[in-house]
Amino acid sequence: MPTADADSLARQQRQALLLLAAGELLAMALWFSASAVAPELSVAWGLSRSQAAWLTNSVQLGFVAGALLSAVLTLSDVVSPRRLVAGSAFLGAVLTASIAAFADSAPVAIALRFLTGMTLAGVYPPGMKIMAGWFRERRGLAIGVLVGALTVGSAAPHLFRVLGGIGDWRLVLYVASVSAALGAALVLGVRDGPYQAPAARFDPRAIGRILRDRGVFLANAGYFGHMWELYAVWTWIAAFLVASFAADTAAWSTPEAAGLLAFGTIAIGGLGAWLAGSAADRWGRTLVTSASMIVSGACCLTAGLLFGGSAAWLVPFCLVWGFAIVADSAQFSACVTELAEESYVGTALTMQTAIGFLLTTATIQLVPVWESAVGWRWAMAPLALGPALGTLAMLRLRALPDARKLAGGRG
Repeated sequence: MPTADADSLARQQRQALLLLAAGELLAMALWFSASAVAPELSVAWGLSRSQAAWLTNSVQLGFVAGALLSAVLTLSDVVSPRRLVAGSAFLGAVLTASIAAFADSAPVAIALRFLTGMTLAGVYPPGMKIMAGWFRERRGLAIGVLVGALTVGSAAPHLFRVLGGIGDWRLVLYVASVSAALGAALVLGVRDGPYQAPAARFDPRAIGRILRDRGVFLANAGYFGHMWELYAVWTWIAAFLVASFAADTAAWSTPEAAGLLAFGTIAIGGLGAWLAGSAADRWGRTLVTSASMIVSGACCLTAGLLFGGSAAWLVPFCLVWGFAIVADSAQFSACVTELAEESYVGTALTMQTAIGFLLTTATIQLVPVWESAVGWRWAMAPLALGPALGTLAMLRLRALPDARKLAGGRG
């Protein structure tokens, strides 16, 4: 029979999971808020395809800059994580609302998006540290639920656009800003968990120790392969679908349908992250991440076969792709929480995400280059390289003694 203390802990864990997941979901609406309205901004400001890509890439680079600054200062380990998340989300909301209120050209919007990306570095990695502080046994599932919430939140601006933002880009940005402010308020209600490491002292040598840890290195290598694909697909899936629909004369091939399918492709990753988290706790993180990357990499290679084809094939294909492409994401982070030095888990997570998001800036810019060379049909195929290398890294980690630290010894 469970004890009263165990019942109380389980109740507190559920409350923390609900509040934090809801808060992060609402806050992450900032990420693709400008990217979702790129078609409207392209018309209003006469943007080239490269400039439209910078609406996302500026966020990625801002995130990298903020994450590196946070890592160097070990902010995630010396500042209260919930206050860091809430303050960062609120500041990001203000910056995004400022684009709607004041921006009238791409350079201003890109600068504000860069600053927004810096604030998001204070939302994403510290949120995972908070969750790790509440869960030890079911950590993969808990962080999977959190990343699933982040995924749905990232997809939300595409839904905002479909529900009233087509032709009104300012509305989408304002709604995303209000969403993030509400998320900040929710996160303030989350207390530190029983497994939260005490605040660490500032130690610049911690980064060196993290980088030299072989298990952490391989977990990061898997994450980097995953990131090579993820944000490039998320950024360009709407354009891919619009082009695919243009090649199809069916009545359903409309901008609204493309927007809904783009939202669904990203949002279903929330379900993928949740279910993969549960599976990783049972069967091992290295196995689940490898399987996810094999599926998503195969989708990159085969997307061209369905381009311009029937919705009966394209819709389920995109949903499978969206499910698999982010199903593994949380487990790379869970690996780091189990492998890295306990007092500096927040810094290790921040380093992982900083380098991973820096890599995404390359592929986001490369997809239009590939599209110019081979067309949208095969523009996604080179993204399969990342999952292939990431799978090799995770299988190598599975063979090391460090794998016994993962998922209660399951690898």
